[in-house]
Order: sequence, then C-alpha cells, then structure tokens
Amino acid sequence: MIFTRTPIDGLIIIQPKIWQDNRGEFLETYNESVFKENGIDQHFVQDNQSLSHKGTLRGLHAQAGQHAQGKLVRVIRGSVMDVAVDIRKSSPTYGQTFHIELSSANAKMLWIPIGFLHGFVALEDHTIFSYKVTGKYDKESEIGVRYNDPTFNIQWPLQLEELILSEKDLQLPLLADIRNPF
Repeated sequence: MIFTRTPIDGLIIIQPKIWQDNRGEFLETYNESVFKENGIDQHFVQDNQSLSHKGTLRGLHAQAGQHAQGKLVRVIRGSVMDVAVDIRKSSPTYGQTFHIELSSANAKMLWIPIGFLHGFVALEDHTIFSYKVTGKYDKESEIGVRYNDPTFNIQWPLQLEELILSEKDLQLPLLADIRNPF
C-alpha cells in the first residue's frame, strides 16, 4: 500500500496494491501493522456501508465527545467526490477542505481523523460506499454543517438541481452556528 499525506495534517490517501490475473483481482483494504507503520494507529469498532443514487449528497457530518469517529472510507462500486473539512480549532488548516475522487476503479481510500466533517456526493447510480470507523454511532454525539456553507466554498461537481439530500442534511446549520467540540 502507498500512504500519501495531504496538505491537511492527518488526512491520508491510501492506495492499495491490486493483484490481477485471469480470475479477476484481489486487494488488501486494511492491515493493522501496515497502517500503524504509516501513522494510523487506530482501533476500528464498526463498519458501515451506504448505497446511493447519482447525485446523492451525504454530509457534512461528524461525531464528537466519547463517540468521536475517525473514518477510513472507500468506494466498493461506482464513484464519489469525497470531502473532508478540518474543524479542529487549534489546527493551522482550520476550515480548510480537501476533496478527492474515490472510485471502485481507482481503489483509493481516505483516512479522516477525529476533528473533521465528512461528506460525499455520488457520481454514479448504485454507488456503494464503505466506512470503517473508530467510534460507534451515537445519535446524541452527531454534529453537522450544511453542505453549501459559504465558509468552505466547496465546488460540488453536480448542479444544485441534480443533488439529492435528506431533509435532515438540508436543515443543518452553518459552521458559525454550531458549538464546535474540536
């Protein structure tokens, strides 16, 4: 695996090695010792998966407190534009965003540590997205910021009329209006 640091401290792109032959392909998506050697020394407690139609935008979400989550994310089928936003108050990159295309074709993964908002938009129908997380889901620990907060100026790759959002995500506050626990 190749681990590539991004301009935002803590965010790491992981490119697994893919073995291909006449049967198909194989890739290793997680190896505790290899991850530790590359600065991701975490205990994962839960795996989640979502299926999304093209245009589905999920985010921007995080969990705080004792249920705060680091996330290792990847796409099993389809593709997304994945976004992480640094909301660690003491970070020199506070408020900065990072985005990357994750797809079944490129097999890239993104490590998102605690203290980041996370979201993505599905670029294809039937996109399957996988989350390996360090904290169990806890509704009371959820925080979120609206996907179009002008503070971030995220350039989502689809037109507004193409986006599919939950009512909950449409009602999320702006960053300036949340009590930031990080």
